[in-house]
Amino acid sequence: MSAQPRLVVSAPASGHGKTAIAVGLLAATAARGIPAAGFKVGPDHTDAAYLGLAAGRPGRNLDPRLVGAQRIAPLFLHGAGSAQLSVIEGAMGLFDSLTGQPEIDGTAAVAAALHAPVVLVVDVAAMGHSLAALVHGFRMFDEMVHLGGVILNRVASPRHEQMLRTALDDIGMPVLGALRRGDLPNVLPARAHGPVPVAHRTVEASRAVRRLGEAVAGALDLDRLMALASSAPALPGPIWTPADVVGGEVFDQRPVVALAGGPGAPFTYVETAELLTAAGADVAVVDPLRDESLPAGTRALIVGAGLPEGYAEELSANRRLCTAVAQFARDGWPVVAEGVALPWLGREFDGRPMCGVFDASATTADQTIAGYREATAPTTSSLAPAGARITGYKQHRAIVTPRAGTVPAWTWSGGNPEGFVWRQVHASQLGLHWAAAPEIAKRIVSAALAGPAPMGPPSRPPMPPQPQPHAPAQPHAQAQQRQPIQPQPVQPQPHVPASPVEPLPAEPISVESLPTQSFSVQPQVPSIPQPASTQPSPVQAHPISFQPPAGHPQSPPAEQPPVQHEPGPFQQPGSPAPQAARTPVQSGPPISHPGRPEHLGSPGQQTAHLPGPPGPTVDQQPPIPQQPPAVSSSNLNDTVDITIS
Repeated sequence: MSAQPRLVVSAPASGHGKTAIAVGLLAATAARGIPAAGFKVGPDHTDAAYLGLAAGRPGRNLDPRLVGAQRIAPLFLHGAGSAQLSVIEGAMGLFDSLTGQPEIDGTAAVAAALHAPVVLVVDVAAMGHSLAALVHGFRMFDEMVHLGGVILNRVASPRHEQMLRTALDDIGMPVLGALRRGDLPNVLPARAHGPVPVAHRTVEASRAVRRLGEAVAGALDLDRLMALASSAPALPGPIWTPADVVGGEVFDQRPVVALAGGPGAPFTYVETAELLTAAGADVAVVDPLRDESLPAGTRALIVGAGLPEGYAEELSANRRLCTAVAQFARDGWPVVAEGVALPWLGREFDGRPMCGVFDASATTADQTIAGYREATAPTTSSLAPAGARITGYKQHRAIVTPRAGTVPAWTWSGGNPEGFVWRQVHASQLGLHWAAAPEIAKRIVSAALAGPAPMGPPSRPPMPPQPQPHAPAQPHAQAQQRQPIQPQPVQPQPHVPASPVEPLPAEPISVESLPTQSFSVQPQVPSIPQPASTQPSPVQAHPISFQPPAGHPQSPPAEQPPVQHEPGPFQQPGSPAPQAARTPVQSGPPISHPGRPEHLGSPGQQTAHLPGPPGPTVDQQPPIPQQPPAVSSSNLNDTVDITIS
């Protein structure tokens, strides 16, 4: 049992000011010298970054859809640590959900799982006594959610405030603070910047957090809020720790893994760096917007989905890093790219030149594509074995053409395959939370130790001019002299970075059903190759067992035979899957919703067992088609125009 003061800051809907008040509450608490921690419900990187900046420790995400309901409390306890106040900012309205299943992944479900009291922020600019009816409805809607008080935002006048307080007093609801119109300054940088201002520790971001803290400190009753947070009961269960979930071997040498981000925050979830460190890597931060080279000795590169697409111009302008990353990928080192990192590895984005690892271009569309995907890996890569399934989240406007290569990164039901797998590069617009599958960190570290993958035959003629042959690469060194490479006979040669970048071709695919048979990869972990070696080492990886998050259905890829989800720890492929009722996300009795029909859920947590012989290595490619089929770049099956906050 762990006693951890905590409260959830939510609202009836987006736009009521809950983000500004949650950030200000953390800043005001930290200004008093009280240790605090910030969390964001859902996959949003931006709000989590500002909550972390205000609290003075990394902001974290709590997303039952991405990590599984059973990990919410352990991850919370891990992130809260010794904090005397933890503030969990909700997503959208208290009972809203992007998937339409708030009993699974809504803010109310997270509050129930954490037994955390809820503070409702309400924009009352155009409300009177009707506020009491609204608040009473939220209080009675779900008996598993404890509504502990209300914060009034955008109050018009002292008389207006007194009217609202009287209305809430009639229903016995405490008012924990009131802010007049203009009291809460609109100072946070535009959401289009994402977490970049926090990652770069800009003056604008720091000033915004300070001003919000001052506004909240003068308008909210901090003592009553602290007392409400302290009333939360102790949480049972274990605390999530990276070392426990990763386990495995202890390596004599620690490879350097470059993780995209800045000094203030990474462009991925905080647990990614913690898992890589626990798996045996030395994590070095690389900023794709500012750094001109990879960290010295880099043996793997991870670019998460937190970097916004609005920085495409800055990514393109950093030509030296583009050249270094293209050469790094060509040399066969592991690269994991999510979100905007897929267009970055392509040939161009909105007409701007990019790294050119893939012969693909991207353009910005008017609609935002957003949503969760239950993805299946169609082939073995440095990220996952063939048949592994995991839930990810995507939110982008960039349309990549072609949508996928000959070997796509992911497939999912109801949509076309997406992304590229080539040698040890795994690129997709789908973002993952590695806490759902800690084995990913072990695979990346093992691939980094094994060294570059050998070059496989191209699946189509390369783009002119013909690419120069390259020898097996040595670990990347910083600030190497760049010189043009003259054509030479094909033979092992020392690694020299090439200039300019010569994009590699993408491999067209046939949009068809892919097998769901899983594979288990169980090699020995090799030692780091010596610089004098001229023979590359094949990629070796640890066995992996991906665990689909509990609390939502697991869908097989399109046009595939259904898969049976048997009760118990293993998933056996090949048998029909019956329909099962879904289980709400919570600790304790089921969440009831009086006055409306019950939502269906999914069976509990299942562990995917990966039987069968070892799968193909990442450099193996399908035979060259004589007439490649047309590649579909349609995104109509997964287009949603929505704003999440």
